[in-house]
Amino acid sequence: MPPSTSKPTRIAVLADSDTRWKWGALTAARIAPGPSMETAAGEDAQVGLELSGFLLRGRATPTPRQLAEVGVRADSLREVTAVEFLRAMGEEEYDVVVLALVGGGVQAMLHGLRRLWEGRERRPVVVTGYVGVVYEKLADGLLLRHGADLVLANSRQDAERFRAVYEGVGADASSVTEVALPFLGGAAYEGEHDPYTVVFAVQPSVPDSRKDRTYLLNRLIQHARLHPEREVLLKLRSKPGEHTTHIEEQPYQKLVQRLDPPANFRLVYGNMGEVLDRTDLLVTISSTAALESLHRRIPTVVLTDLGVREVLGNHHFVGSGCLASWDQLDAGHRPTADEEWVARQGVVADGSYATAFDAARERIAKLLDRGPAPLTPYYTPATAPGYLPGILARHHLGPDGSPLPGAPAADREPGPVRQIVRRAARGAYRHGVQRVAPVIRRMGEL
Repeated sequence: MPPSTSKPTRIAVLADSDTRWKWGALTAARIAPGPSMETAAGEDAQVGLELSGFLLRGRATPTPRQLAEVGVRADSLREVTAVEFLRAMGEEEYDVVVLALVGGGVQAMLHGLRRLWEGRERRPVVVTGYVGVVYEKLADGLLLRHGADLVLANSRQDAERFRAVYEGVGADASSVTEVALPFLGGAAYEGEHDPYTVVFAVQPSVPDSRKDRTYLLNRLIQHARLHPEREVLLKLRSKPGEHTTHIEEQPYQKLVQRLDPPANFRLVYGNMGEVLDRTDLLVTISSTAALESLHRRIPTVVLTDLGVREVLGNHHFVGSGCLASWDQLDAGHRPTADEEWVARQGVVADGSYATAFDAARERIAKLLDRGPAPLTPYYTPATAPGYLPGILARHHLGPDGSPLPGAPAADREPGPVRQIVRRAARGAYRHGVQRVAPVIRRMGEL
């Protein structure tokens, strides 16, 4: 199974949303054993890599547009259930498996793969991690990821926290491997563009209320009116009807229809890196887009207008030098990031990004050479009998990781009727989230 000079490294990525597909696919390209990558995120994948994509069927399964926006080309790509993925892992040979899922999904796959590969002399190296900043559910998410051969930490700070959690519960912490965010890259900021461009990078989940989102839109539009010489862009994550990692009940593009923005205000989609190519000031609540911007040394603001609160995630940026309000921005404020803070966040603005994944590549190469030991998750039927079975059952797996009777696992591609029913079900779900649920909530507040 170790990769050779004549055989490409085969990596399978299982993802459950557009953001996690982006993280998983780009991570796969950067951790494939071989020479370090010096290209920017989204450019040509590493030579000698064969990438197979698996999209876990669910409410947030990426659309073709969302997949294309990531800019990563997979050699194959298919939608699967958890059981179908496990079947594929039993029928096909891979060197590395990247689990780009929520914690519960990772834990279920670890137990399923452990059962599947039981007794095998060799197996793929299993890698998992986090899409971006880890600011909530640290212990829960980490322990659900324990058992993978590599648990990637996107920064020095995260690596220290991850090890502390594992060691604190008596779990093996050797899997924690420091890397960096895989989607960083692009040219460093060299000065103002013409026109000067302000970009507000939105998030699907924060803030979540119509009132707060309308406030932010009004302030962005006000900024555009105060500075008619500037181009003001609202960078959106998804189009109406699409879902991202988090549910979006109040899409900005629908809220902005009720307003009257000036001519220098525009909505934009597309790859974040391409938008940053023309950005002079990046504004957000707490998006990882801020880290992409800081990596390129673009002036970056994390808004304080709605408070600095854990629920918003902007508390992570305390000490960054980037916290500011719209009043300050309207008055011309340009923040200066704290270099020490930036260095601890895996932003690697010092030019060392090309080597940030060397340690992960070396560990994977060694594991492939000698053959990894059996997967050993921290949670087992003995250590978490009241928690683990429910997690596994959600993915149609029994307590021992084997598929439950009647688990959905098609032997063939879904027929036309099944495809139509599936699309209709997704459409109904999205309509319920974006239309019905807010109405019910408002009625409950009467």
